[in-house]
Amino acid sequence: MKRHPELFGLCVGFVLILGLRMAPTMMAADQADRSPIVGNWEGTLDPGARPKQRVVVHIAAAQDGTLSGTIDYPDESASGALITAITYKDPTLHFESTSGVVSYDGTMNKEHSEIAGTWRQGGAPLSLTLKKTS
Repeated sequence: MKRHPELFGLCVGFVLILGLRMAPTMMAADQADRSPIVGNWEGTLDPGARPKQRVVVHIAAAQDGTLSGTIDYPDESASGALITAITYKDPTLHFESTSGVVSYDGTMNKEHSEIAGTWRQGGAPLSLTLKKTS
């Protein structure tokens, strides 16, 4: 039986190239899945004279690490308000939603379980702590 070292070398080279091309994609997806900001976050706004209002923020990450999200207001039976801009650089989160002229700036704790920050809606700043629910 005649061996073909050139063919073997080509096959090994092809497998290595294919593996190296897939590695960044797999690593980006893995990093996105492990990002501490990804998940559901819930908190309660206390506007003083008005009733308290629960807020649920859903944050997801694409394979390339790009963040997206929506906001739900369970006490108003409203859900799916699109987050139009979002950035997270550990430990700082910032997002905006044009549907309610909302912005939020917060800092995540070391355990990655809470984000304490300021919610602005219509210009009025309110303290809001978001707790990770999943």
